[in-house]
Amino acid sequence: MRSWMPRISFLLIAIVAFSPVTVSAKPKTEKPAEQTIKTADFIIYGGTSAGVIAAVEAVRLGKTAIVIEPSQHLGGLSSGGLGWTDSGNKAVIGGISREFYERIKDEYDKPETWRWQDPEAYKRYKADDSTIWVFEPHIAEKVFEDYIREYKIPVYRGERLDLENGVTKEGHRIVEIRMESGLRFRGKQFMDTTYEGDLMAKAGVPYTVGREAAAKYGESLNGVQKARTVKHQFESKVSPYVVPNDPSSGLLPGVHGDDPGEDGSADHRVQAYCFRMCLSNHPENRVPFPKPENYDSVRYELLARYLATGWKGVFNKFDVIPNRKTDTNNHGAFSTDNIGMNYDYPDGDYELREQIIQEHTDYQQGLMWFLANDERVPEDIRKQMNQWGLAKDEFLDNNHWPHQLYIREARRMVSDFVMTQPHLQRTKETPDSVGMGSYNMDSHNVQRYVTPDGYARNEGDIQVSPGGPYPVSYRALCPPKSACTNLLVPVCLSSSHMAYGSIRMEPVFMILGHSAAAAANQAIDRGIAVQDVSYDQLSKQLLEEGQVLEYDGPRRAARMEIDPKTLKGIVIDNRQAKTTGEWTSSGASPRYVSLDYIHDGNEAQGEKTVRFEFVVPNQGEYDVRLGYPSNGNRASNVSVTIEHAHGTETVSVNQKKRGTLSDLFVSLGAYEFTEGTPASVTISTANADGYVVADAIWVVPVAKSK
Repeated sequence: MRSWMPRISFLLIAIVAFSPVTVSAKPKTEKPAEQTIKTADFIIYGGTSAGVIAAVEAVRLGKTAIVIEPSQHLGGLSSGGLGWTDSGNKAVIGGISREFYERIKDEYDKPETWRWQDPEAYKRYKADDSTIWVFEPHIAEKVFEDYIREYKIPVYRGERLDLENGVTKEGHRIVEIRMESGLRFRGKQFMDTTYEGDLMAKAGVPYTVGREAAAKYGESLNGVQKARTVKHQFESKVSPYVVPNDPSSGLLPGVHGDDPGEDGSADHRVQAYCFRMCLSNHPENRVPFPKPENYDSVRYELLARYLATGWKGVFNKFDVIPNRKTDTNNHGAFSTDNIGMNYDYPDGDYELREQIIQEHTDYQQGLMWFLANDERVPEDIRKQMNQWGLAKDEFLDNNHWPHQLYIREARRMVSDFVMTQPHLQRTKETPDSVGMGSYNMDSHNVQRYVTPDGYARNEGDIQVSPGGPYPVSYRALCPPKSACTNLLVPVCLSSSHMAYGSIRMEPVFMILGHSAAAAANQAIDRGIAVQDVSYDQLSKQLLEEGQVLEYDGPRRAARMEIDPKTLKGIVIDNRQAKTTGEWTSSGASPRYVSLDYIHDGNEAQGEKTVRFEFVVPNQGEYDVRLGYPSNGNRASNVSVTIEHAHGTETVSVNQKKRGTLSDLFVSLGAYEFTEGTPASVTISTANADGYVVADAIWVVPVAKSK
């Protein structure tokens, strides 16, 4: 059964009638003469943060650069609402990328910047720091524009690549690119710094869209991940049918009835997009949430039902930035992510992309209207929501709505070297570092489907730490030499879906834009292909310019999941256990059995239990072991009851301490069990003095002495 709105292709007939999208600039109406040609050493297509920083580096190295930006704004997401920087380990952010955040700090050191708030009231601002990592959109855009003015970099706005005849090559070199308007650009080196990778694709560079199979690159987190998707998930059973629990009534908007795929399998699906809204709760700087002309409350019926179960997490990602504003991101099972409505975006033409952007605008504006006004929303949530609105002093030319959709992922180049999960977790060596990333491998949800028992479920959200900073290879920025020798791709770089989930952060894009420009400069000076740039010479230059290429500081251990099949004996995972009360799935600790573990949230002590049931194959004595990831916030007195052949016994476990068996398991003692008779181990939260964790039980026969 298909839903009312399973994919964007089903929306096109309805969307065509909508008003034109305003977040994407239109081509100029007057075409310049065909012979109009602009030339520079560097032709940079895409005025994102990476594009601006690349142009700055080019000019600093004595070259000329042109930036071509399809919209009217510079900075991409960094000036388009993502003011809460996903920075990871800030120690590895160097070069012009760090300089950008220092310039942001300079703006907040000016008293006039603090129009709506006393700087002392904003805890993340410190006068004696050199950087600030959270900022308002218009402040970021000002810094990017200051760079352009300071270095006298020509910027051509509202110019989009001709998708039919936009790239002219001689052999493997680009000699010219052409815009829809007819304007042409020639240069020695070209750079694609867009989120979509149009120049890369039209230059004949191989790329992919969607998720690879986990086995393709030896990854555990790639492909379909139904079992692992435990965050931003429905915490209660919610019917996805128009008439609750009646499949014949059809599916609610945003839910599909197709097979979601086997875990680890490849698919065409793309992680969800949203707008990073900048909201304000200052009465003089707040604009009420607009109601879309085509508002349909049915689109939010699934959320209404979820709220009716008692879910209260609506405001969890109102991340506070200066001047009483937010960078508002997706949170929870049903939020600002328009799940499943972007699959056609990466390879779509401009018209289709505009329709998809408009669909996302209508969805998200309608969501905010719904939360603020619909009587199905609990009154306390509506009251709190109405304290917020769009920031009046942001996005002035777009009715205070962000001008940039969050394109979390589109095309990804496939080159001779591909960044993958093992490279990020440092189990495989990464050659020729030109910068470092460190953020979680982060994929937002990819689809919303119906479970076999008839409830709504999300799939695709994965958030796993790589364990610390990792290098990004210069080779991942270079196309195959057989495809193009004077193009670098620092945004849609060569990466698997899962690795890209970490690399795709704005500070990293700026780092890679800087390094790509330095490499292209060396290619120009030596008259060579970008693939033949000497890494020794490049790395020396980058280090002199403040880039961080290595990291020797403290690291977290990369996450290591223990496969139950590798443990001899009987293993019962938490997913097989019976629970009472609300338990939360987690994967934050670096080591645990199978896909996750659960904890009690350190709440409602005495009301929650986890019961592991098992039957031994042979009568005899068995060592019963409790598995849990230890931590200082765990309870020191977890009550565990073992039901065995001769009754029950209760022991106390200190979960602050690591287990003595593989650092994860602790023995609860040896007990007699009868063949075929049900036995159990029950964890209770009664009187616990911290978090109680349940991961697995491991039952092992006790060897008889001879």
